[in-house]
Parts: sequence; structure tokens; C-alpha cells
Amino acid sequence: MRYKLIICLLISSILLHAQKAETPQNSYDLGAKINEMTLTVGGVLIAATNDGLVGIDPNKTTPIFTFNNFGQLKPEETEFIPNSPYIVVSQGAGSKLAGITKTKRAVLNYITGDVIFNSEDDSWNQIYTCNIVLPQNKLIVSGIQKIGSKHEKMTPKVAVYDLSAQKLDYSFFLDKPGRVGIAKDFSVTGVPLLLNEFLIIPTAQGLLAKSHTGEDLWSTKIKGVNWMVADETEKEIYGFETTSNGKNTRIHKIGNNGAELWKDDRKVQGIVSNFQILPQGLAVVSDKSSGGSTSVLATKNESEIAFLSASSGEDLWDKAPKTKGYVQHFYVQDDGILFGIQQGGINKISFDGKTLFKKPLKTGENIMVMAQSPQGLIYITGSDANIVDLKTGDQVWKKPLKYKNSVAVASTFDADNNRYLIAADGTIYAIDANSGDVDELANTKFDEKEFANSMEMRNGNIFLSASQNMTLLDNNGKAIYHEYYKSPSKSTFMKVAGGVLAAASMAAAASTALAAGANKTGFGSYNDLSNYNDYGKDAKRASDMFASIADASFKMMSQRFKATAATENAQFILTKLNDGVGLVKVNKDSGKVEKEIILQNKKPEYQVDDIGGYLFYKATDKTIYAYSLK
Repeated sequence: MRYKLIICLLISSILLHAQKAETPQNSYDLGAKINEMTLTVGGVLIAATNDGLVGIDPNKTTPIFTFNNFGQLKPEETEFIPNSPYIVVSQGAGSKLAGITKTKRAVLNYITGDVIFNSEDDSWNQIYTCNIVLPQNKLIVSGIQKIGSKHEKMTPKVAVYDLSAQKLDYSFFLDKPGRVGIAKDFSVTGVPLLLNEFLIIPTAQGLLAKSHTGEDLWSTKIKGVNWMVADETEKEIYGFETTSNGKNTRIHKIGNNGAELWKDDRKVQGIVSNFQILPQGLAVVSDKSSGGSTSVLATKNESEIAFLSASSGEDLWDKAPKTKGYVQHFYVQDDGILFGIQQGGINKISFDGKTLFKKPLKTGENIMVMAQSPQGLIYITGSDANIVDLKTGDQVWKKPLKYKNSVAVASTFDADNNRYLIAADGTIYAIDANSGDVDELANTKFDEKEFANSMEMRNGNIFLSASQNMTLLDNNGKAIYHEYYKSPSKSTFMKVAGGVLAAASMAAAASTALAAGANKTGFGSYNDLSNYNDYGKDAKRASDMFASIADASFKMMSQRFKATAATENAQFILTKLNDGVGLVKVNKDSGKVEKEIILQNKKPEYQVDDIGGYLFYKATDKTIYAYSLK
């Protein structure tokens, strides 16, 4: 028995030691104070130091790049381009007048570590605009380039670079170098539109169209355009101009020959946040703001929805739907437009302006979920939930499920029992999918007054979790386990650099694409009322989107979203352990700790890559450790 006891103790000691992965997979001495850490969608950690930027791939023993060309960078000088492996680094604001202030721009590929563009290397003294265009994978730069003759060094110029080949495609001047006459301001006012056959540049003199070799094609007197979008044929182009007071938007329509196709431009109140070209017309959402004014005459903080004729720009609706808040969800369907308001409310309008719902649906504030289900449209807010008929707006459940307004609401569908499960304010509600009958399945009390923000079905059991708590219930609501890991301290979480990024949210961010007002030559607006609980659909959409670009870096990002997320079967929690503050990896099915990583810091700064399964930890003010969480 004595020998068995010794063996058991030895095995226990070995298992305990195996759980503690205190030795990092790789460590990186950056040689300068680390000010900020950012985990990219591609899984590379970017550290901003007193010297510049450093890129860390946890699978490599040394940083994949160090960019110190511009020295220390402020947070606002580093832009991570959505849905791409690119970082745009900026120093100095672009001026409309040549020779005032030198501006510097650089474009980095954080996957390969290459500096694709550096304005100093290419003798750009001033940069007006620097835009990455996807999916064409081009960079369009405008400004003053100090090469050539005396006059050429003073004339605004545009250059287009191929990001895959990392070389200049073509460049041209916006004005004739040395032109005699009154000086004209040819500064670029917005994002150029790259089309298959030519490029349109919005300038202070008007829109200029140039061939891909820089030849003049046409120009207009439409000045001050901020961004543009073309229809699928690229024969009709819409330009958006923010008015001088910054409160309204003018929409212009031109042909691919530069002809103005509308007799007058169309003015909408507010700043356009969503614009979609449909067979029936143009759907426009614009957001109005009071600017903080409390005057009764001030503009209300709300969205306006307009539906315009593509041929004339005239409003096709006799009466615009009232929103009484900001549009949070906007979906175009076969029979009309469905929208949800952040302040509460869902409605649906036909393309000819008729209300399809019998009356606007009243909901609680902050519509967290609007999704397709077999029974209809399911919505979940901070205080209520229901399913409604998408044709009529009738409630499928006899009455909405109401609960105390909760900062976090989690939900899932239990297919085995044909029921919806919603966890809010410490209660789990089970709603029969056919009858809509509601039962209180269980009450959960999470420590530190947390509420569940994640919920999923696991082998017939119900898993719920929050930052410090996780529990598993059987299908009758009986607890199988409840694990709580005390937070190190409140101040710790103020220091955490980002915490845990959910795989689903990363996929959603990648698939959402660019909102109106950004580079409209990019991926089209994401307009898909997803099926409820269909997280895999978002990940696949992200993977397919990256795979559609013929570039090795995008292919690597595509493969990343095809992989199984490291958090599929485990949760990572920062807590206070016997040996100090650390991160624990807890199995979702058993509630058992599979790994502990002790962080020798009471207030650690770290980032967790939930997809790749790595922990990036700022060990000292100059050092980062990378731990494998697999």
C-alpha cells in the first residue's frame, strides 16, 4: 500500500506539473519599452514600442518584422486595415497646400513582414490620401512627389501600387506641370474609385477620370466628393459629398463617361451610413446628430431611411418610416427592407413604401440578435425576446419573453428538445419552438455578480460562461458542475490589453466588410440575415472572402478561419492561483483545468488568440512571451 501511495503521489505530482506550462514557447526581447499590444485578425501580435512597431508570429522564434523608420508612433498614427494583412502608418497630417508640412506614410504586410510602401523611399514629400483598395489589392496614393523637373516636384500626383507584386503600377499628374495661369487647388478630397477600365479621383476642382496608364478621359465640376460607389456594370457611379456644415450629405450620379445623370443632386439629412443599389431603387440610411445640443430646435439623434429612384434621384416613398433612433440592423429581403432600431423597435417596409408589418414592433433597447429561425425572425434585446412572422410582424410567441434589463444575454437552440434557451439576469428560460410556451429551466448564480454572456449545447448539456464563471447543466437544468475563478483584482482588468477575442466575433468582423463612407471599392456591404446559431457560416464566409484574393497572405488568413478554434472545447480565464496570477485553460465538458500558465505579475497585460490558441504576455516592459494554449 505504501508503494502504491508513493506511486499515486508521484503521478499526481507529474500531472500537476504537466498542467503548469510556465515556460513560454518563445520569448521576444524587443529592446524598447512596449506601449501597446494589438492582436490582428491574422493572428500576428503587433507591439507598439518607443522605437516603432514589432510583429510577432508565435510560431517563429524571432519577430517577423521591426519597423522603426518613423520612430515612436501614437495610437492614431497606426491604422489596421479591416479584413486584410495591412497596416498603414502615418505621420504628419496631409495639407491641401504644397510645401507646408512634410507627411510620411508606410504600408506594412504583417503576415510577411514586408514594408510594401514607404513614402520616404519613393520621395513623397506630402501625402494627401493613402488608400488600400480591396479586393483589387491595390494601394492608391496622392500628394506631392519630389522627383523630376522643378515644376513636376510641385504638381499634385497620383500613384497606384500593386500590393501583391510590391511595385508601382502607374502614376500621373493631376495638373499639367508648369501650367501658366491662376493656381488651382488639385488636392484629393476623398477616396479614389478604382474601376476595371479607369480610375476616378475626387479633387477640389472636381472629379477626374484617368485611364490605368494615366491618360485623361473626362472631368466634372462636382467638387468635394468624399467617397464613391459604382453599380455592378460600372456604368453608373454615385458620389457622396458631406456638406460644409458636416451635417448633411449630397448624392451625385454620373455615367462612366462623366455625364451627370441626375438633373440635381439629392440631399439627405445626416451622414450616410448605409447605401445599397437594388433593382427597385437606392436604399439610403443616414444618421443625424444633435452634436450634443440640448436645444428643442436641435436635430434629433436618429437615422433616416430613404428609397430613391436610380434614374432621377427622386424619393420613391411618399412618407419615410419613422425610426426614433439609430438603425442598428438593416437587411434587404425579397419583399422589402427589414430594420431594427438601437433604441428599440423593428419594422419592415416594401419597396414601394408600404408598411409590411401590421404595426411597428415594439422591443426593448439594444437588439443584440436578429436572425432567421424555422418559426420566423427571432430577436433578443437586453430586456425581451420573441419570434415574429417576417411577412406580417405578428408575434409567434403568445407574448414576448420579458426579463430584467441585463448587461449580458446569452442564447442558443437546443435541437434535441426543439426549444430556445435564453439566459438573462441569472435565469435560464426554455421556450418551446412550436408552442412558444416558456418555462424557467434553472437559476444560475455567478460569483462577482457576473451574468452569462456565452451559451452553447454540448452533447445534450447546456454550457454557460462569463469572464470568471463557467457551468454545465443537464437538459433538465440540473448543475453538472460550476467553476469559479476569482478575478485577480478590479484594476487588473483595466490593464488587460484586449482580453479574450471570441472566434465568432472575429469571423463576424471579417465578414461585415466596410461600412458606407469607407473605401467603397472594397467588399460589398454585408447584408445577410443569418440563420440563428449559424456561427460556422460566418467563419466560412470570412475564409472564402480571404481566399478570393490571389495573394499568399490572404490565403494564409483563409486557412486560419478554416481551422478549429482553440476555444471550441476550452475556456481561458485569468485568475489568482496559488503561485500567483495566471491564465487557466478549463475544459468545457468536465470543468477540469487542463493547463495553468503563471504570469509573474499581479496586473498582467496580455492577449489571447482564441483561434490559433496562443497567449501573448508582456513579461517586462521590453519583453513578450508567447505560450501555446493547445
